[in-house]
Amino acid sequence: MESGNACYAFLGPEGTFSHAAARALAADSGAALVGYATVTQAIDALRHGQVDGTVVPLENSVEGAVPATLDELAGNGSPLIIAAETFLPVVFDLLARPGTSLADVKTIATHPHAEAQVRRYLLTELPDATVAMVGSTAGGAKSVSEGEYDAAVAPTVAGELYALATLAHDIADNTGAVTRFVLLTRPAAPPKATGNDRTTLVTYLKEDHAGALLEILTEFGTRGVNLTRIESRPTKERIGQYCFSIDCEGHIDEARVGDAVAALHRICADVRYLGSYARRDGQQAPVVGGRTDSEFSEAASWLARIRASGVSG
Repeated sequence: MESGNACYAFLGPEGTFSHAAARALAADSGAALVGYATVTQAIDALRHGQVDGTVVPLENSVEGAVPATLDELAGNGSPLIIAAETFLPVVFDLLARPGTSLADVKTIATHPHAEAQVRRYLLTELPDATVAMVGSTAGGAKSVSEGEYDAAVAPTVAGELYALATLAHDIADNTGAVTRFVLLTRPAAPPKATGNDRTTLVTYLKEDHAGALLEILTEFGTRGVNLTRIESRPTKERIGQYCFSIDCEGHIDEARVGDAVAALHRICADVRYLGSYARRDGQQAPVVGGRTDSEFSEAASWLARIRASGVSG
């Protein structure tokens, strides 16, 4: 992508956390930003070549994974990869049109993930209010500005964009929540390893049997590859059939990670590689003895000598 020519989609409209994350991820490329009403539409725009990248939420420290994103990446659409990630603190306000009091609020609009993070507050402070689920927090704020709802649970910036008053600030039931956002692109060779990387993939079982998940985990464990996230998701083919969305420490170019992924290819029905990219939280654990690239290389040379001469010394 040439600077100034790229365009990124995000879960819009302006004023969402996704918009803030997109601005952060587009800072280096100077990409233009365009909002879409749903995660699916934003990802479809990338698959159809309408944009060069798409910024979507992947997981939240309180609510866990974002199913719409996981399912799109694991589904039957054309393959995509994660090119970068960023983490964003999540702070929610209760917003309303100027002149509205807390007692006036009978209807509230927000996104399902936001509602889950302020549920206790709403039950305590507004037990009789009806909560409507909308496509985005900023979309809820926009609807309030247009008179469709009395209040919205949304970021502070959404109140500024739509000229709303703040009835209550930072109303989340769990303070300090963080959401992880990822930049999706069409497949390309991964960037060079940085020494603090993450690799994402989806694995599909050949058949459901006792110990199937353990077999997958063992391929990582025996090579000293630490998992930072694992989620099961239904394949949507029949009940009880699942795939596993996995994040692991390390880069596909590292021998131990590449060897683990190759082993999964042997034992799984399918493995969908979703990218290796710089990790933005924490620090990669040191590689344990016997699993470094140089040790993999030495072991391969040792095996080659045995196969060529029968001599192991």
